[in-house]
Amino acid sequence: MSRNKRWLLASALATAAALALPAIALAEEVAKLDSGDTAWMLTSTALVLFMTIPGLSLFYAGMVRAKNVLSVLMQCFAITALMTVLWTIYAYSLAFSDGGAVNAFTGGLSKVFLIGVTVDALSGTIPETVFMVFQMTFAIITPALIVGAFAERMKFSAMMLFMGAWVTVVYAPVAHWAWGGGWMGDIGVLDFAGGTVVHINAGIAGLVAAIVLGKRKGYPGTAMPPHSLPLTVVGASMLWVGWFGFNAGSELAADGTAGMAMVVTQVATATAALAWMFMEWGRHGKPTALGIVTGAVGGLVAITPASGFVGPIGALVIGASAGVLCFLASTTLKRKMGYDDSLDVFGVHAIGGIVGALLTGVFVSANLGGAGFSEGITMAAQVGIQVLGVTATIVYCGVVTFVILKVLDAVVGLRVDEEQETIGLDISLHDERGYDLRS
Repeated sequence: MSRNKRWLLASALATAAALALPAIALAEEVAKLDSGDTAWMLTSTALVLFMTIPGLSLFYAGMVRAKNVLSVLMQCFAITALMTVLWTIYAYSLAFSDGGAVNAFTGGLSKVFLIGVTVDALSGTIPETVFMVFQMTFAIITPALIVGAFAERMKFSAMMLFMGAWVTVVYAPVAHWAWGGGWMGDIGVLDFAGGTVVHINAGIAGLVAAIVLGKRKGYPGTAMPPHSLPLTVVGASMLWVGWFGFNAGSELAADGTAGMAMVVTQVATATAALAWMFMEWGRHGKPTALGIVTGAVGGLVAITPASGFVGPIGALVIGASAGVLCFLASTTLKRKMGYDDSLDVFGVHAIGGIVGALLTGVFVSANLGGAGFSEGITMAAQVGIQVLGVTATIVYCGVVTFVILKVLDAVVGLRVDEEQETIGLDISLHDERGYDLRS
């Protein structure tokens, strides 16, 4: 090879290497762990777990009758344990791995038993181990929310079987649709922290379960007031605090979007609490503690899908809308339809989730203080996409939940017998008392 040719070859190689350096640097930057993001996500994960135990557990436990308080606490605690094990074995893989030819619908089994989720594995700028546990806490609280719809009447054995089946064939696929590379994410459905995946899913499942099981003995003629509103208020307060991990944590980074998610979560929650309180005050003449905390939870639910996309204006409107519509659903609609959703899971979570998901399509607009639409997407188009995501979640969850419940009813039976229901589930199913005044 001549000297000129060698010089030209060396020059070409040097140029190629120089052009490759930025790409190499970018790849290294993308793959680098960020300690600040990791610390925030460790905190967020603990906050979301705190939402279920003790937050949701106490919120629900205070609203049931004294003879069923332990049964609700037991259900939430057992669900936490069951979902942890199932998520580790296969459900994380179904939600967040490549499903190959069926990837639009569900993930695959390449991460069963957390294969490949090692100390060094990263998900963006955080360890995949942290991402996995963060998502596990979502898989824990979603089925736990359903408990409120059938409280005081489902067998504990049937509840465990139902939750195991439900997280496998409902929650994991829908989580994959939205967050794991599935079709909802591909078409641009906006669900920052779980409007469809968590709240509409749980609310629709709760309504179906309430209808399939039937009404509690004596409902609605017999008064069934909450036995301990202080427990409920404490639980709601824990939910409010924990929800910052739920929403701001879903950014998976300690950045400006997480900060705005925290702002809008606080604003929407407070607005919804006031809206419910004033609706109740106007209708019944007095505001109640149960009403204001339920309104707050409705606001938390509604801002969840929107939290990373909207600004303060959107938060105010979403919160006010949720407070009013969740109140009407949990009172007027519930009476007209005649279903016995014990703790208003449908009225708060399904309706709140729908309100938030649809209004996300409006208030993501940069003109209204939001993050802005994707290129080429108009407000009408985004709202249409949101409607499609909401509708698909409702139909899929409703049908599959109904099938699971009917199969379990035929195989093991869903409901306790009349004597057990009269005695209360604490004694009849767990041989314990929440309050033993004899000691």
